[in-house]
Amino acid sequence: MRAIWKGAVSFGLVSIAVKLFSATEEKDIRFHQVHRTDGGRIKYKRTCSIDGEEVTYDDIAKGYDLGGGEMVILTDEDFSELPLTTSRAIDVLQFVPAEQIDPLLFAKAYYLEPEGQAAKPYVLLRDALTESDRVAIVKVALRQREQLATLRVHDDVLVLNTMLWPDEVRTPDFGFLDEDIETRPAELAMASSLIDSMAGSFKADEFTDNYRAALQEVIDAKVEGREVVAPEETEEAPAAAVDLMAALKASVERAKKARGEAPEERAKAVEATPISSAKKAAPAKKTAAKKAAPAKATKSATSTAAKKAPARKAAKKSA
Repeated sequence: MRAIWKGAVSFGLVSIAVKLFSATEEKDIRFHQVHRTDGGRIKYKRTCSIDGEEVTYDDIAKGYDLGGGEMVILTDEDFSELPLTTSRAIDVLQFVPAEQIDPLLFAKAYYLEPEGQAAKPYVLLRDALTESDRVAIVKVALRQREQLATLRVHDDVLVLNTMLWPDEVRTPDFGFLDEDIETRPAELAMASSLIDSMAGSFKADEFTDNYRAALQEVIDAKVEGREVVAPEETEEAPAAAVDLMAALKASVERAKKARGEAPEERAKAVEATPISSAKKAAPAKKTAAKKAAPAKATKSATSTAAKKAPARKAAKKSA
């Protein structure tokens, strides 16, 4: 790994010299835009929208759009007057419990390595963070921008996690939040049962990027001149269900089956009924009920006649 930044962690009156390394890397397969017929790389020229002339990097400045066609131009000299360009400190502001920080705020992760004679104070800060079960809130200037960040311990190494500023997190504004939607206790209990049936311990190495693997297979096949075989299609999602409880029960049993657990006998018969099937089934039930009505009447008439028959015979004997 190559260090992308050098500076010091300012911990009270203690200064810890460190080097910064990217802790993550993207594994996306990158492509170049090429000419379809001969594979030549496509190049783009930097041209001015006003005079159409090609512009070199030395003549490019940064512009802030004020709207209405007005632009404020900032040069390298304007940025050099800002204090952040020469800042090489990671200032510790306070120590807080990790659970108080919403993961939505985290942006990018970096490893910190002690430099020179800073190994002992580095280990001291690392062990103190572990012992206190807290993370450090810090400020750091990276790429000409002041950023809020945290310092925490991961695999015995200090990790700097840059964070978004609070005003950079959008407030959710969705219509359903204003609706009065209630869930029944039975539905909530079944949903909790589904969560329990799918519970497990997170192990990151158990998950893979299937799309990237399939794409790499296509590329390898092209290189080797082999026939490209399409990957197997994934199982389609089940149709929408009328009864939410039925869908939850079926989901629980499906999860249990995937884990190798024996399904409950009562839940075996539960199936999610498609909306179209439910609509067709309703008139059929009504028709069956109408046909059954005359049969009940005949049965009651027969039983009444049977009761009257002994009475008539008794009357004849007394006469």
